[in-house]
Amino acid sequence: MEKGTGTAGREEILKLTNEFTYRKYLMNKEQVKDFFKKITVPEYIALHHIASGSEISDIYSGRTYLKELSEKMQISIHQTSKMVGALRDKGLLVWSHDGNGSEGTYVTITENGCKLLGEQEEALKKYYEKVIQRFGKENLIQLLQLMKQLETVMSSEREEWGETDDIHGTDE
Repeated sequence: MEKGTGTAGREEILKLTNEFTYRKYLMNKEQVKDFFKKITVPEYIALHHIASGSEISDIYSGRTYLKELSEKMQISIHQTSKMVGALRDKGLLVWSHDGNGSEGTYVTITENGCKLLGEQEEALKKYYEKVIQRFGKENLIQLLQLMKQLETVMSSEREEWGETDDIHGTDE
């Protein structure tokens, strides 16, 4: 927050913050979750990333390393392992390792994983085709670009807070 922001400016920022938080909550609450009956949204994102990686990378023979998946999803290795374990238990992934495991563990998508991913993508496509028709493709593209910019700024702010450990700081 800029120095010298008065009470009115702080109230406006609070209103914007609350509205943003509320909109994010609504988007995550029911709009999309209704389409995810067999897997969660994070599991879908993971499967999509793993499948996409296997299509474009002959070098790794369809392998996606846990470290890479963790970084892509911005979650800890522990959380990634837990999610991958659940997907493996559902028969959607095979989880393996190089050598004795010290060189990295990786996952590959199974035929069942590809099938479920395809079904999930089809359901989302049917829904979002209608949403995009009503909202406008250019509006959605602009919104996504703005969200990426906002995410970059928010990440930068979180990093600065981590350096100063001043999340609940003041303007002084």
